[in-house]
Amino acid sequence: MRIVIAAVGRMKLGPERELVSRYLERATAWGKPLALTGFEVLELSESRAGSATQRKVEEAKALRQVLPQGAVVVALDERGKTVTSPDFSARIARWRDDGTSVLAFLIGGAEGLDLGLISEARFVLSFSPLTWPHQLVRIMLTEQLYRTTTILSGHPYHRGE
Repeated sequence: MRIVIAAVGRMKLGPERELVSRYLERATAWGKPLALTGFEVLELSESRAGSATQRKVEEAKALRQVLPQGAVVVALDERGKTVTSPDFSARIARWRDDGTSVLAFLIGGAEGLDLGLISEARFVLSFSPLTWPHQLVRIMLTEQLYRTTTILSGHPYHRGE
């Protein structure tokens, strides 16, 4: 199953981009034997529309255009559901085992995701009710994807219950 992260906003060179790259490299290496492949980030430009509502609408249109055909979509939003790392991993494994070919995670820009786009997602995930900058959300998501590969491999990286 291919994993795609479609994110509004571009990360500059620096420690945040390095962390995302490091976690994606690790997830790629650990994911291959698990049939989790093609970890990639698609960066989209932020809308320059005058209103927050119009920016979200334009960004949602751009996100829809880059989504691979037939992808299972997970939207990241503070109003979504919080899950444990093992639950997150199990959900990904179920989608893989059910024959999902592409799993796409959506990260909005400064205004968040358009509610219409959120309603189209198979699952809405929250890392907490707090609002996070999109750079940190990418870091947290890529770390959890790497953690997923280690959990599914039985590696002791995840030391939770």
